[in-house]
Amino acid sequence: MSACTNRLSTAVTVSLLLLLLSFFFSLSSACSNGNCQMLESCSSATDCVPGLYCGNCPSIGRTKPICTRGQATIPTSIINGLPFNKYTWLMTHNAFSNANQPPLPGVQRLTFFNQEDTVTNQLRNGVRGLMLDMYDFNDDIWLCHSLRGQCFNFTAFQPAINTLREVEAFLSQNPTEIVTIIIEDYVHRPKGLSTLFANAGLDKYWFPVSKMPKRGEDWPTVTDMVQENHRLLVFTSVAAKEDEEGVAYQWRYIVENESGDPGVKRGSCPNRKESQPLNSKSSSLFLMNYFPTFPVEKDACKEHSAPLGEMVGTCLKSAGNRMPNFLAVNFYMRSDGGGVFEVLDRMNGPVICGCETLAACQPEAAFGSCKNVTLQTRTPDMESTAGTYSGSVQFSRSFAALSYSPNTIVVLCFSWLPLLTVFLL
Repeated sequence: MSACTNRLSTAVTVSLLLLLLSFFFSLSSACSNGNCQMLESCSSATDCVPGLYCGNCPSIGRTKPICTRGQATIPTSIINGLPFNKYTWLMTHNAFSNANQPPLPGVQRLTFFNQEDTVTNQLRNGVRGLMLDMYDFNDDIWLCHSLRGQCFNFTAFQPAINTLREVEAFLSQNPTEIVTIIIEDYVHRPKGLSTLFANAGLDKYWFPVSKMPKRGEDWPTVTDMVQENHRLLVFTSVAAKEDEEGVAYQWRYIVENESGDPGVKRGSCPNRKESQPLNSKSSSLFLMNYFPTFPVEKDACKEHSAPLGEMVGTCLKSAGNRMPNFLAVNFYMRSDGGGVFEVLDRMNGPVICGCETLAACQPEAAFGSCKNVTLQTRTPDMESTAGTYSGSVQFSRSFAALSYSPNTIVVLCFSWLPLLTVFLL
């Protein structure tokens, strides 16, 4: 009996040792401290390499957090010198409507939120278009997310000049970048917009209305726009302000699909009622809205996965095979992997270099001369024991550009591939 007991004790001891060794090995082999790559499990923002953040997507059943792409590749950094309307740029819907923006003192804000970070952070992450709602409020011009053309203290965010000064600082610090602002305009004071932009120091970057193509021609090249310092495009929803203040009337230059729920309905991409038809040849810019009427943070990661890629293909066909120039979304950081940023790469590649994705483009190479790109189709590791994460987006500690190995681009999963091939049809 004693010998049997000893053998049993030895076996238990060995099993415990093996279990402990396995546990410590798993800890040592798990990525952390800024080493986790895209789609790898993480437990905090600092686990992921620069350019990624740590988040999950419960709305599609992925409750374990993974490192998710959080920055756009600026297309002009790969292929420069084309007309402005040959590129696709990321735009944030209600860019100012930041869920983390404190309300006015003593006031509980009662409105919807569309983003989770500051305009400065959006620009650093590759956003190049901002949708701003401007109202007369408190004897000034404010950014509000309101209704019926009136701003209230519980729908107000901040004076518009604060956000515009963020844009000015970005343009000053990044002399080759171009930013577009689209204003939902409820400002009635005379010369209100032109005075506001001048006071923010943005008039020196202003792209003049007189140089905007009015019959569907190409825009100037991005090189010319940078050389002339015409690096800020501003559009208003009020037609009269083009003559009164020199602010371009949006639907004279841009075709646009319907916003809200009609813009995310599968298989349909109708034009907004103020806009010309999407296949019109009289406007050379195309704004694609892709956000529901009522923004829900936790659902954005689902919206920015396969459905977004499919909708781009739908809108592409509705516009007569013209690729959108702006892609406007809510909660742009949220996805189940590559998200909005991966879709942007797929939109830019075919147009600017004739390749399936921006990652395959080769500077100074002939159109259609593409790098061999290996598509990694590994699905996220959902067996990790890392804690779940469902709060506001966690950002990387660095804004350094995303880096890929020379012959690799990461996509989300197999289901993306057939959906995104419609871009090339």
